[in-house]
Amino acid sequence: MWLFYTLIPCLLIDEVALLPAPQNLSIQSTNMKHLLTWSPVIMGGETIHYSVEYQGEYESLFMSHIWIPSSRCSPTTVPECDVTDDITATVPYNLRVRAILSSQTSAWSILKPPFNRNSTILTPPGMEVTKDGFHLVVKLEDLGPQFEFLVAYWRREPGAKEHVKIVRSRGIPVHLETMEPAAVYCVKAQTFVRAIGRHSAFSQAECVKVQEETLPLALALFAFVGFMLILVVVPLFIWKMGRLLRYSCCPVVVLPDTLLSNVLFFSPPRPPPPPA
Repeated sequence: MWLFYTLIPCLLIDEVALLPAPQNLSIQSTNMKHLLTWSPVIMGGETIHYSVEYQGEYESLFMSHIWIPSSRCSPTTVPECDVTDDITATVPYNLRVRAILSSQTSAWSILKPPFNRNSTILTPPGMEVTKDGFHLVVKLEDLGPQFEFLVAYWRREPGAKEHVKIVRSRGIPVHLETMEPAAVYCVKAQTFVRAIGRHSAFSQAECVKVQEETLPLALALFAFVGFMLILVVVPLFIWKMGRLLRYSCCPVVVLPDTLLSNVLFFSPPRPPPPPA
């Protein structure tokens, strides 16, 4: 008994010296981006490293419960880990974290309950609605290759029909419709992830207005005036150029009166007409 009571302080000291395990594991998942977080382990100003491992349904059922180190966070010095690239299927995933200090390691802390990516929060996409002449154009936020977008657009008027278009291109302007003059068109969009079979709510509608066709009328008037000027100016120009070329290349020589009289004086007499 005396020996037992003597060893109790030593056992307590060793227990206190053990590296504590990370606490408060949680995962924040938005738009298929999964971030695992935990409370940092504090050990007198020492730099603590953390190791993160995961186990999917396949590893649990067919690989003897093997745990795989996270591709981004083994090890890491910050109390968080982006496990998006590790979560590749829509099945429950077990996640665990432990602290490391030199040769000491803590016990593993396991996330409870397991995480399934179908619980991710989907938000409406950011979008930019513009007009290119009379074309209604929308540009959607690039959320990644797993995302599709359902874009609804309509002409703002009583009883207007709403059109829906599936858009897969991300970050690239997409033409929706050719608009009519002096009309207002509105657009809203939602995200859709086929891998989990879920979609977000629709975004707030954004509207643009098409101006009246003042510019085409002005162009038509300008073209008419130009055509009339061509009808008048071109023939006059051709006539004027003809006269200039005529007097430049083939000028008409007018003899003075003195030379004209001499020519008449020295002209040979004409022969008499033959007798009848």
